[in-house]
Amino acid sequence: MNRHPRIPPDGDAETTTLFAGKWLTLKARGRWEFVERNSRGGAVIIVAVTPEDRVLLVEQYRVAIRAFTIEMPAGLVGDLEGASDEEVETAARRELSEETGYACARVVHLHSGPSSAGMSTEMMHFVRALGLRKVGEGGGDDTEDITVHEVPRDRAGAWLRAKAAEGYSIDPKLFAGLWFLEHMPVATIPAP
Repeated sequence: MNRHPRIPPDGDAETTTLFAGKWLTLKARGRWEFVERNSRGGAVIIVAVTPEDRVLLVEQYRVAIRAFTIEMPAGLVGDLEGASDEEVETAARRELSEETGYACARVVHLHSGPSSAGMSTEMMHFVRALGLRKVGEGGGDDTEDITVHEVPRDRAGAWLRAKAAEGYSIDPKLFAGLWFLEHMPVATIPAP
């Protein structure tokens, strides 16, 4: 094997499965343990702004951290039965509609990267949903209980600080999404 001199010995050690669940698999490589999503598509985070310049945010209880969180609409890619080859754009449209009740005219890729490079193989895909229109109530599917918030974009920072002061957990990925809004405005996104 032609090994890069900076890759540590554990980097190309044999991988073993420690536990396999329905959604996640715990693996080890050398002395490192990490989680692998059983759906290969990763997760999509949707940066969405209504025609009234309101950022769409969602609130839901997250069992793993035992707290209510504020997040951008998001979901897993390819997690539905028979849809393991689902495209990021398709998942984004589905999750946006399910969670917020909005549909969009198009989806534009902004950035992809690891969700937690030291702990998980999961890749996150940030997308921008453009041309939003209200098509339903949102709130998630029958396994979710989501509250939709439409926050004026120019008040998002203050609103999030107030929610944190109330005890909500604010997903840090949300701040990356807000950064994309300011640094990749719609005018700079190429037309189809």
